[in-house]
Amino acid sequence: MAQLNQFLPFILMFVVIYFFMIRPQQKRAKQEKEFENSLKVGDKIITKSGLHGKVVELAETTVVIETMAGKLKMERSAISMEMSASLAKK
Repeated sequence: MAQLNQFLPFILMFVVIYFFMIRPQQKRAKQEKEFENSLKVGDKIITKSGLHGKVVELAETTVVIETMAGKLKMERSAISMEMSASLAKK
């Protein structure tokens, strides 16, 4: 019983860290993965670096977007979920 009382604060701390830090991060990663998989040709997007464009080609891990300067090939993970969602609302 005394050993359990010693470890109880550590166990509680881990539970709090899990529910406030680890779990939300996993949920966010899952949402971003679903967003990347739901991209389709013709979607207007914004990259994490701030480039605006339209999806013209999709590959397994890459995407080609058309911008004012031409076509750019980049990783799907470089597309911002939040900024692209705000662009879609406009």
